[in-house]
Amino acid sequence: MRIVSVNAWGGARADELLAWLPVSGADVACLQEVTRTPGRSGWTRFDDGERQLPQRADLFADVRSALPRHQGIFVASDSGPVHDDDGGRHRQDFGLATFAGERWPVIGLDSAFVHGEFTDHPEWTIADRPRAALAIRTTDRSGPDGGRPVWVVQVHGLRDPAGKGDTPARLRQATRLAELVDRIRGPRDLVVLCGDFNVLPSSETFAVLADVGLTDLVGDADTRTSSYPKPVRHASYLLVSDLAAVKHFAVLSTPEVSDHRALVLDI
Repeated sequence: MRIVSVNAWGGARADELLAWLPVSGADVACLQEVTRTPGRSGWTRFDDGERQLPQRADLFADVRSALPRHQGIFVASDSGPVHDDDGGRHRQDFGLATFAGERWPVIGLDSAFVHGEFTDHPEWTIADRPRAALAIRTTDRSGPDGGRPVWVVQVHGLRDPAGKGDTPARLRQATRLAELVDRIRGPRDLVVLCGDFNVLPSSETFAVLADVGLTDLVGDADTRTSSYPKPVRHASYLLVSDLAAVKHFAVLSTPEVSDHRALVLDI
């Protein structure tokens, strides 16, 4: 099984992302910063007072078209206003999407907020936006006994304009994420946890997750692309509950499909 994780940046580099995903070999694709705008397609503009970014109106639908033989699952963390090229204002949902290939039946689903709760913003806020985690359980059909069940969990961690250092809110987020993992997994299950954590490699987050048996594979590797100009190059991580299950892991420097590098795990 190949698991791919990348912060999709709202589809700001949609041409590259949508060209790469079908050839990435992803059996399960975990995307953060995914958009859905009811009744809209094409491009919109996001503005939170600090940043103004181009975003796809419905990146979830775009990826679903690029991966027609994958089952897509979307969960919204929050929503707010975006504008089209004519200045029209629309409500856009923002969250996580996981796409499971047709060989991999989805045999379990779960999600939980790890920070805050769903919010419909009158205007986007710069900080303290809600964050969710999304989990799917699957299994390998080819195994003699149905294969080993695998939980693939993804998260988009809290963004703080002050930086990626540890805070009480990030500690609570890590604790809630660990509680989710501990609650859903069975005795035979392999757990893969991935996403844009928005923390440093030295974060206490990893000690909290180690307490539930998860080991990070990224460490202090650069997980940013040339589209990201800031000097701190850490954001995305991938953890597993069983190192022996790992066949190959890579942080891809190319192709650049976002301001984050894609993480690729073969198990």
